This record gives sequence, C-alpha cells and structure tokens, in this order.
Amino acid sequence: MNGAIKETHFQFPGQKGFYKGKVRDVYMFEETIAVVATDRISAFDVVLPKPIPYKGQVLNQIAAKFLKATADIVPNWVTSTPDPNVTVGKKCEPFKVEMVIRGYLAGHAAREYAAGKRLLCGVALPDGLQENDKLPKPIITPTTKADEGHDEDISKESILEKGIVSAEDYDILEKYTHALYERGTQIAAEMGLILVDTKYEFGKYEGEIYLIDEIHTPDSSRYFYAEGYELNQKQGNTQKQLSKEFVRQWLISNGFQGKDGQNVPEMPFSFVEEISERYIELFEKITGEKFIKADTENLEKRIEKAVLKELKG
Repeated sequence: MNGAIKETHFQFPGQKGFYKGKVRDVYMFEETIAVVATDRISAFDVVLPKPIPYKGQVLNQIAAKFLKATADIVPNWVTSTPDPNVTVGKKCEPFKVEMVIRGYLAGHAAREYAAGKRLLCGVALPDGLQENDKLPKPIITPTTKADEGHDEDISKESILEKGIVSAEDYDILEKYTHALYERGTQIAAEMGLILVDTKYEFGKYEGEIYLIDEIHTPDSSRYFYAEGYELNQKQGNTQKQLSKEFVRQWLISNGFQGKDGQNVPEMPFSFVEEISERYIELFEKITGEKFIKADTENLEKRIEKAVLKELKG
C-alpha cells in the first residue's frame, strides 16, 4: 500500500489561521486560503481511523476539473491548484447551509422515505416511490453546516425564518444549485453515468456569491451507472453506483451508523485498498481521463513545498 496522508501540521509564513475539516486541512491567510485534500474519509459525519491512499488527490483533481467546467454558471473560489492535493483560492465567508439537490430517491432520502416520511426538508414527496426511483423533478433538501457533529436537515422556510440566509441570497443559491446540477447531469450522461444527488456550498467574497469547497466528487455526490439502471429498477435490484455509499453500507452491516454508543469497526487492509480503487475508478469514469498516481514517498514535504512556492509566487 502506498503512502497516505491523514493530517498536516504546517506553519506557513503569513498564516492567519487553521481549520481542520472532516477531510480537508485549511490554511488561512489575509485574502486567500490553501486547502489540503487529505486522505481522510468520513461517513455519518465521523472521520474513520484509516486514511485512503490517493483519495485526496482524486477529490482535489475532480473538483478542480468541474469547478473549471462550471465557472460560466457561477464564479468559484479557486485561483490555482499547485499540487495534486492542494487548491489555493479566495477566502470566502461561507453560508451556514449546504445546498443538497436530489434527482432520485436514494441514500438518506430513501432511508427517510422508507421510515414513512413524505416531507423532506419541507419538500413533499409522492407516495408509491421505490428506492432509487427518479423523482418527478429535482428537489433541494438543504442541511445546516455544522462546525462540529452532524449536519441536520432544514427547510427553506426555517433557513429564512432564522435568518441563516437572506431571502434574496437564497433565491440566488437555489438558481445556482439547479443550474449546477443540470450541468453535472449532462457531463455525467456523456460518461454513461447518472448524477443521482449532490451538494454545493457557497460563500461570499467582497459581496459576491461564490461556489466554494468541492463539486461532483464521490464525497459530495452519488452516481449510478446509466447502463442497466431501468432494468435494475424494474427488477428491484440494487443499482451499481460510484459513490461513498458502499462505505456507509459496510459500516451499517458492521453495526455503525454514527449513533451514540456505537464504535467505528476496524477496516481491514483489503477494504481500505478496495475503497482506494473505487475512488480511482470514479475519477476515471467521470472525467474520462487516466488517473496518474502522484509520488507519495515524501507526500507531506511535496505538499508543503508546493504551498510555499505558491505563496512566494
């Protein structure tokens, strides 16, 4: 198994702050941030103990490609990607919501629906749906952006009522979310995939709304293979998918859903390797490009050198 990076502890000249997310280490400067995509993996809002080789590179490079491919829809935070695991960009003030958009009844939405709920984040769902069915139209089901612990489902009405986002800004976020999902759906279809659901995060920089974080990666999105989708639905079979859902299902089958009192099961080496291979598979399938494994022998030093060079540049 090649090297993997679980966390970083750099001290850069001019650094104003540091934030450790579930997956990313964020180094803050006066007007910019340097974001290191580590190989950490999270599920049910819990960071799992073992890092996944090349996962950070996969996420960083997919996000870079699709941020560039959607820059005509909404401006984004990126100014450069000086390393396979690093993105540098504008320091935006993030909105405290994640804009989740769903075109199909899958994952969390399917679990809620199976439990009898027909109202998800204030959006009514029709009776008679099966898991993974296409919804009549894409729906936005926002979540709160928690600094710690679990993100929580929230309705548009609650967001506006609590003043988390202004009505004017929320209308723009909705418009951007639908347009980005439509573009992501088109790109996925060209590669023989279905973009099932995904999430977008936004922030403000100098009064303007920007798309931030990552987009259309296996951490933020769920993909089905288009081939066989209709037949699988007709026969009630599981859909073949490229996403992090298989990790969640493995955890569920091993008695873990992130609930109080539950312990994270030990992931065997073979499963860590399988996760790495699945992430690389998604990279190649969704981008249509061959994944080139970066040198991981001195991974931390390579990353530090790239950021320092960018700061001086």
